[in-house]
Formats: sequence, C-alpha cells, structure tokens
Amino acid sequence: MLSSDLLHQPDIRANLDARQLFWRRCAITLLVISSIGLLAFWMGYLLFADGFSVAGLIMLTAFMVTLPYLALTFWSSVVGFFVLRFSRDPVALVLPAAARADMNATSRSRTAIVMPTRNEDPAEVIRRLGAMASWLDTDAPDEHYEFFILSDTQDAAIARQEEEAFAAWQEGAIRPERLHYRRRTSNEGFKAGNVREFMERHGDRFDFMLVLDSDSVMSAHAIRRLVSIMDADNNIGILQPLIVGLPSASPFARIFQYGMRHGMRVFATGSAWWQGDEGPYWGHNALIRIAPFRDHCHLPRIPDNRFLGGQILSHDQVEAVLMRRAGYECRVIPLEDGSFEDNPPTLPDFLARDLRWCQGNMQYVHLLGLSGARLIGRQQLLFAILMYLGAPCWMLFLGVGLGHAITGAPLFAGSIDPLLGLALFGVMMTMTFGPKLLGMIDVLSDKAKRTAFGGTGTVLKGAGFDLLFGFLAGPVLALTHALFIIGLFFGRTVQWTAQQRQGRMVGVMEALQNLWPHTLLGVGATLALAWSAPNVLPWALPVLIGMMLAVPFACFTTHAAFGRWLERNRCCATPEEIAPPPSFGRLGIADRNQTAVVTKPVMGEMAPATTS
Repeated sequence: MLSSDLLHQPDIRANLDARQLFWRRCAITLLVISSIGLLAFWMGYLLFADGFSVAGLIMLTAFMVTLPYLALTFWSSVVGFFVLRFSRDPVALVLPAAARADMNATSRSRTAIVMPTRNEDPAEVIRRLGAMASWLDTDAPDEHYEFFILSDTQDAAIARQEEEAFAAWQEGAIRPERLHYRRRTSNEGFKAGNVREFMERHGDRFDFMLVLDSDSVMSAHAIRRLVSIMDADNNIGILQPLIVGLPSASPFARIFQYGMRHGMRVFATGSAWWQGDEGPYWGHNALIRIAPFRDHCHLPRIPDNRFLGGQILSHDQVEAVLMRRAGYECRVIPLEDGSFEDNPPTLPDFLARDLRWCQGNMQYVHLLGLSGARLIGRQQLLFAILMYLGAPCWMLFLGVGLGHAITGAPLFAGSIDPLLGLALFGVMMTMTFGPKLLGMIDVLSDKAKRTAFGGTGTVLKGAGFDLLFGFLAGPVLALTHALFIIGLFFGRTVQWTAQQRQGRMVGVMEALQNLWPHTLLGVGATLALAWSAPNVLPWALPVLIGMMLAVPFACFTTHAAFGRWLERNRCCATPEEIAPPPSFGRLGIADRNQTAVVTKPVMGEMAPATTS
C-alpha cells in the first residue's frame, strides 16, 4: 500500500496512471477485436455455409471495413455508461488533474479568447464574445482574459460591418484595451493559419488560448474550470470539454443535437477512460497551452501532386497528434456544462458541413506514417478515415445484396435458419444506436439528470423522435458520403465556405437539387424488388424508405410549424431550454433562432480540385 505522501509525488502518480492506462487499453482492444472477429465469422457463415462466391467475398470485405469504427464506438460508450453510473467521481477518474484544480483560486495565467471568423454575421460574433466578456467580468474580474476577433473575411461589405460592430463594442466596453480585432487580406492556411498568425504575433503575451468557432459560446464557469485544470497540471497541452448544441427552433437541429448529446456523453467518457493523455482535439471550445502548440504543432503540407494534396483541412486531430508527439497531454473533460455551439439548421446545411469534414479526414491517409507519432495518435487518424469510409462500404454491401436479389441469384446460404440473419441484424442495430440508447438510459437512471431533461415522459418522447430521425437520415447520409468519396477520386471537392447558421425553410426544388440521387435509387430499387423479389423487400425497406423520403424529410424538418409543435410539447428538449440559464438572455437565442424563409441553396458547392 502506497502512502498518501508518496501518491503526491509526480513520478509515482505518473507511473500509476500509465499502468492503469495500459490495462484499460488492453481491455478495450480485446473487446473491439473480439467483436470484429465474432461479427465477421457470423457474416461469413451466413454467406459461405453452402459454398464460396465472389459476391459473398465482396460483401464480407465491405462488411469488415465497417466493423472497427462501429465496435470501438460501441464499447467506448458501454465503458462510459458504467463510468457515469457507478463511479463516485467520473471526471476525476478519467481526468485526474480535475481533482487537483482549485476553482476558488484566482488564476495568474493570461488567457487569450480567440474567435476566427470568415464571412460570418458580425452581429452574432460580437454578441457571443460580448456575452462571454460580461460573464467573465462578473465571475472572474481579477483574472487575465483578452478577446481577439481573427477575421479572414473576404467579402468587403461584411468586413466593413465587422469593423463597425467591433468599434461599437469597444466604445461601450468598460475595459476596451482587452478587445482586439485583426483582419487578414489573405486567408493562407484557413482557420489553422489564422490561429498560427495570432500565436506568432501575440503568443508571448499569453499562457493559454481558448479557441472558439463563430457559432461558439462558453460560460464563465466553464472557462475558469479549464484554466484551473491547466494551472494544476503543466503537462496538459490541450484540454477539450464536451460541446453541446444551443436551443434551436429548427426541427432538424433540435432532434439531431438531442440524440447527439446523449450519445456523445457516454462515448466521450468511455473514450477518455482508455485514451487518457492522448485524447482528441475537436478544433474549438478547447483551451490550449500556447508555447508547445506554437513550437510543435506546425501542420505538414501534403504535396500538391498527391491525392487530396495541399493544405490539411481537418487540422484539429493532426494538431492533437503533434502535441502528444511533443510530450504534452491532450485531455478531454467529459462534462456538458457551459460549452455550446450551433448545429446546422437543415439537412442540406448539415451535409455541406459533413462533406467538408469528410474531405479533410480522407487526407489523413497521407499522415498515418507521420514521423514520431504515437500508436494511439495513428489509431485516431485511422478511425477518423474509417468513420467516413464505412459509408461506401455499406453501400457496396447493400448494392451487391440487392443486385443478387433482383436477378434471383441466391446469396445467403439456403441451409441457414433465417433467424440467424435476423439476429445479426439486431446486433448490428444495437451497436449502431447503442451510444444514444445508453446515454438515454443514463439520464433515466439518475434523478437529477432526468429532472433536468424534463422527466421520464419527455426523455422517452425525445428518444422516439430521435430513433425515427436516425432511421430516415441514416441512409441519406451513407449514400451522400459514398457518392462524395467516389467523387474525390475524380477530382471533385467541396469549397470551404461560411456555414449557414440561421434557421430557414428548405423548398422542394432545393431538396431535389441535392437529394435526387437518393430518391431515384430508393424508388428504383423498391420497384425492382417488388417485381422480382418481393420476399426480400421487407428486409430492404429500412434503408430504402429513408432514401425515398429524403426530399420530404429535408423539407419537413425545417418547417416552422413543426418546430413550434416540438417546442410546445417539449419534444427533444434539453436542460438549457427547460430551465434557461439567466445569462442566455444576453444571447437573444429565441430571436436568433426564429425560422425564416431562405431560398438560396447551400449544397451543390462541388468544384474541381485545384492546386496552390
């Protein structure tokens, strides 16, 4: 038994943490590999019990590509659920520095709060930063915070609005000297380049920087908690809290972020349990130790003549790998208290953002051999690729299966009991929806959480809507990812443009412009199966219905009347909506999220790949 004095010695504590992490990683690896092996054997038995076939081999290969990401997500969420339910202090268990932090002490560290922006609504940017400055003045008036708007805006009219809005904010501020605005005429390196230029100019003046997105807002308590933890552990280079969606009148954003919130809570907790000091960085709402980030996290550039060459777009995960390579920790604090963002208000807006992430993640194929990167870092890059690569593999699996059904060729072994196939389908669906279901069970099992989400009935209503939402949206997302990844090999890319953040309604023509392939494939496959293989149609309908209804789904989930109905009935309501923090009044959330009619499409931003 080690004495309490010895436990306070950094070397012994570090050795204990390292030993714990080793066994935790062994446990999660065993669970993931065992699951992959069992599911692959199960599918192989269904396909090959009566003999080998080339089509079966293609389907099994595609199926296996989808398994690592699915298994890791599921088992991380299972671990997270047990940590949340049965640990006396889940945060301290996955982030020991949190137990040593002193929230009552006044921090002497200097923190820059930076918001990179490009062609965004200046009034929204100022409103969010102004609210945060006011909250910090009230909560921590003696601590050292300064605010920076880092503009990459290229639109001259928006740039003038930025300057005027900033001047008005500074003129009315009690401490105008801590407010700063800088606009670059060239957006070299995109957001990562913008932040790097800030560090080169001002990094010596600050210990930490809190990086925000244009749709971010954080409470004073959340910011001070991050700073106190960083003060307590000089080895932490990046500290990332959970980020949850702000209340929204958009039905799409409302339902999406409800399910996402429940799944992310258990998944992030479980991931932090086994990742430990090699956690992720999600690019915003995170506190960063400036000196090592500036010195060691220079992004490599992919040669222009290579696949998806040029500037790395999804920079955040690469920066986490580089920070860990430099010997500093990347930690996640799995709390969803006080760190917010807006989610895309419509399906087309969500797809536009998701395809940008997909394109950026695909660039990681060039970084898996990054010199000096640690094993967990390489694994994170690989799984970021597999997160999107699974979509074309699922489409290939389904396409081969449907093709065989339509032509009448037998695919699955005739000697197999159909219940065995149904059981495998049930296992896969359980693993797919498991994180969200576990998150909701966690809420229902805890009186305080259950009350915060409006009670048992409200949580169950939200779960039902989220299940239907996932059932309809899943096939649309999978086919979109599949078509986009295929297009990448033919030089098609998306442009990195400002996101649509205001609520709006999607018209039928806009939805058709973006989702006609989904509708055409869904209707065509349904008719073909009904004609040639009606016995297979019930098995295929869970996927085909989502494709056939893609257009009405995209339109209906932006309808203002539907959004008002959801609000009145507290469907998919979050704690911030049920009991809004008093500080939210300054953000004008209710006014900002009123659904408006906007006819300008935001999808269809495909362009030939260019080199620079």
